[in-house]
Amino acid sequence: MTKAELVEDVAEAAELTKKDAERLVEIVFESIIETLNQGEKIELRGFGSFRVRERGARRGRNPKTGDPVSIPAKRVPYFKPGKELKELINGNSAPPSATAEAPSTDETRQPPIM
Repeated sequence: MTKAELVEDVAEAAELTKKDAERLVEIVFESIIETLNQGEKIELRGFGSFRVRERGARRGRNPKTGDPVSIPAKRVPYFKPGKELKELINGNSAPPSATAEAPSTDETRQPPIM
């Protein structure tokens, strides 16, 4: 999914104009970037967390020449998916909206096969 597709989905789901939806998506992204820049983590329950990891300086090799090169230390953003997101992706759980619409367990319970 591209950013433009995300904007379209948000506009449709929230009944907003594309311009308003685009601004909303931009605000969310800016907030995530600003928070990570400050060294803080972002936890979105049921979805996952964004953090910044410190990568130490190290020695590498130029792939064309094979010469050793020095790679400086840097900070990199990292996303760790939450348990619920992993379960949804792997088909172990129904999405929250499907859970609310699902019939009660009494209606779906099948007699045991013998």
